[in-house]
Amino acid sequence: MSNGETLESTVAPRISLEQWRCLVAVVEEGGYAQAAERLFKSQSSVSYAVQKLESVLAIKAFAIEGRKAVLTPAGEMLYRRARLLLEDASGLEIAAHKASAGWEAEIGIAVEVLFPTWLLLECLDQFGVESPQTRIELYETVIGGGPEALQQGRAELAITPHVPSGFTGELLPRPARVIPVAHPEHPLHRLERQLTLRDLRKHRHLVVRDSGSQRDTRTATVEVAQRWTVSNMATSIGAACRGYGFAWLPEEKIRAELEQGVLKPLPLRGGSERSLAMYLIFADRDSPGPGVKRLAEIIRRQMQSMCAAEGE
Repeated sequence: MSNGETLESTVAPRISLEQWRCLVAVVEEGGYAQAAERLFKSQSSVSYAVQKLESVLAIKAFAIEGRKAVLTPAGEMLYRRARLLLEDASGLEIAAHKASAGWEAEIGIAVEVLFPTWLLLECLDQFGVESPQTRIELYETVIGGGPEALQQGRAELAITPHVPSGFTGELLPRPARVIPVAHPEHPLHRLERQLTLRDLRKHRHLVVRDSGSQRDTRTATVEVAQRWTVSNMATSIGAACRGYGFAWLPEEKIRAELEQGVLKPLPLRGGSERSLAMYLIFADRDSPGPGVKRLAEIIRRQMQSMCAAEGE
C-alpha cells in the first residue's frame, strides 16, 4: 500500500453528517430558507454549515446564476455521494435499533414446496419492508426436509405437513390441494374413462425427491414399475407437461399449465384431489425471536386474507 493510500484510509472525516445533511436539504428544498425549515434550524446556521463544508473541501458546491444558486458539477457529485452517506447512516441506526430490540440478524425458514410460492414471497416482501436488515435463509423442502431443518437448528420457522417429534404445529387455515395430472395426449387420458390404481401402475410416475437426509422411499403416491425421481417441483411439472409421465402436483403451482391446456387432471376413481394439512412450526415455541414471531404473524394474516377472498 502506498503512503498516499495509507493517508487516505486513515484520515478522520472533517465534514460532519450534519453538514452533509444541510447540503442535501438545500439542494432538495431549493434554498437555504426552505432547508432551515425542514431541518428546524435557523437559516444562518444552515448557510454557515454549507459554507464551512465548501471551505474545508476547497470546493464550490453552488454557483450564483442571477438570483438563484445552482449546483456546480462538483456540487452535483457531492450531493449524490452525500445522499448515499446519509442513507447508509440512517440504515446503520435502524440496524442498531433492531439489534438492541432483539431483532434477529438472520432468520431461517423451511417451507414445503406444496405451499404457494407467490404467497410466501408476498409474506417475505412485507417482512422485508418492516425489517430490511434481517436476512432470510429460505429452505424449499420436500417431505422430511422441513422437520429436519427444525431439528438441526437450521430453521427457526417451518411450514410443513409433517410435525416432527418434540415440536408442536399450528394448523394453517388452508390445506395444500394435490391433484394427479398428465398431458392431455398422455395414454391415460386416451382411455376416456375413470382410472384405477392398476391403470396408473402401467405408466411412468414423476416424483419429487424427499429433501431430508433420511429419505423415506415409501413416500411415492403409487407403486409403479417406471418412475422418475427428480429434485425439484419445476422439473416434475416440466416433465409432465411434455408427456413423460403422470404426477400428483399442487394445484396452486400448475394453474397456468391447467389453463393453457398442457396439463389435465386425471379422472381417478374415488376422487382425484388430495388435501394435505399444513402446519406452522416454531423451532422454539416458548421463546421465538421478535422477527420470527412477526414473520409468523404475517404468514397467518396473508393466509386468512387469501381464504376470505376465496370464500373459504
